[in-house]
Amino acid sequence: MDGIVTDLIAVGLKRGSDELLSASVVNGPSTMSNSTSATANGNNTKKFKGDGSPNPPSRVLHIRKIPYEISEAEVLSLGIPFGKVTNLLMLKGKNQAFLEMASEEAAVTMVNYYTTVTPHLRNQPIYIQYSNHRELKTDNLPNQARTQAALQALNAVHTSNMSMTGSTISEGPVLAGQSSVLRIIVENLFYPVTLDVLHQIFTKYGTVLKIITFTKNNQFQALLQYADPMHAHHAKMALDGQNIYNACCTLRIEFSKLTSLNVKYNNDKSRDFTRLDLPSGDGQSTIDAPVAAAFGKETSLLGAPGIISNPYGAGGFGHAVGFPQAGLSVQGIHGGLGHLGLQHAAVGGRLMHGMGPAGNSVLLVSNLNPEKVSPHWLFILFGVYGDVHRVKILFNKKENALIQMADANQAQLAMSHLNGQKVYGRVLRVTLSKHQMVQLPREGQEDQGLTKDYGNSPLHRFKKPGSKNFQNIFPPSSTLHLSNIPPSITEDDLKNLFESAGSSVRAFKFFLKDRKMALIQLDSLEEAIQALIDLHNHDLGENHHLRVSFSKSTI
Repeated sequence: MDGIVTDLIAVGLKRGSDELLSASVVNGPSTMSNSTSATANGNNTKKFKGDGSPNPPSRVLHIRKIPYEISEAEVLSLGIPFGKVTNLLMLKGKNQAFLEMASEEAAVTMVNYYTTVTPHLRNQPIYIQYSNHRELKTDNLPNQARTQAALQALNAVHTSNMSMTGSTISEGPVLAGQSSVLRIIVENLFYPVTLDVLHQIFTKYGTVLKIITFTKNNQFQALLQYADPMHAHHAKMALDGQNIYNACCTLRIEFSKLTSLNVKYNNDKSRDFTRLDLPSGDGQSTIDAPVAAAFGKETSLLGAPGIISNPYGAGGFGHAVGFPQAGLSVQGIHGGLGHLGLQHAAVGGRLMHGMGPAGNSVLLVSNLNPEKVSPHWLFILFGVYGDVHRVKILFNKKENALIQMADANQAQLAMSHLNGQKVYGRVLRVTLSKHQMVQLPREGQEDQGLTKDYGNSPLHRFKKPGSKNFQNIFPPSSTLHLSNIPPSITEDDLKNLFESAGSSVRAFKFFLKDRKMALIQLDSLEEAIQALIDLHNHDLGENHHLRVSFSKSTI
């Protein structure tokens, strides 16, 4: 920076987590403001030693591995969907940046989202974490005028309610009429396609904010909103006409006339990835009236379904690269879709084996309550979203554990649902581990029962192909679904059971047509999570063990 700043910021790497180690400014003010100052002049540096633990939430975010040629606007676009961005410091020489949000709440929402969805800039994965600084001060730094201009322009375009206007600041202009919302029709639907499958595919081209799925005119359709119209443009160019699976499930993609989606419920039909607090709904419509009306108009504009009979005809992407009848699993498709691993599907299930990324099935869980944690409760909780094969609580740091799921798709599902949930007074942090498997202790090695192998456990929920459990996977909620209840057990018996486990019961009802099942609503989400951990597989007598799962319904 003009030679005025000799060494603005030095960044250190520690166990894969970048820490800001020093700020050194000559003839200028300190770049960062922090409650525990760590600035230095000249060559004298003072390091933040820390203990290697993640930084606590801060409205300043540290972004690593950004491409060298990236623009300020592209970095700013990462934060705009989650709230107002108040400052940006680019360190292009170090491929890093610091982004300051207007509030800590917005920063937490952003980090939670990008914990479950790896962000990309120009098709390159980047990494976001909380900075140990509380504020950015860049007023007197050189070359900040361009950054401030981009910041003001983007904040003016993207309003605080996240309504997308269809235009943005970018390296090239967005074509007129292009929205950040895509309308998707899946033709030749031989296998089921779910909201999660669409998210896995489309998130490779940018930040997906919201998805609404539904059936119209006997076709599976979806509305999908990106954070940026350019992301929508890239996804449409790459995916329109492609098959999700070999020779079937063809994507037809158009720009929507809508500029924003209003998602009311987070469930298997609709999802707002920026709002983890939305209710799951109870059979309610996921589309509000204005969206439904606008969508009806779009249908008439697009003509009859199946208008393109051959997805790989002249001009088709698959034909052009020499992959006739290839699905999205083929190598060579722009954006690296090969590792999605979408070659096979099990018909009828929301969680389908082989549909997840062919990546890591091991999760790293941190910020556990060391007084409460055990391999068993991790097995029960994470087993709601997949079959847990192994659990290892770290011997010298019991706040951390490794959990090996049956496959990468189940790991992604568990991470997306459990990251940020409060369990035994601690907010869980769930990320993909660098380990490919959980090692069992060697014979004679001291372990204190912290490592368990559950590979052959009879409590696996998803070991039977086609099980109804595949269709009943929902986010954690304060309402629990109970099943396998023997005839002799009464409502009071079950209420007393949950109250004895420390829960406050707000409502209860048996299913009218099947008294083997019931719903129980507890006082809080944290209580429900703890009750599921404590009471799933509880022996009710008469050779019946209680089955507990999260419900999408309320009482």
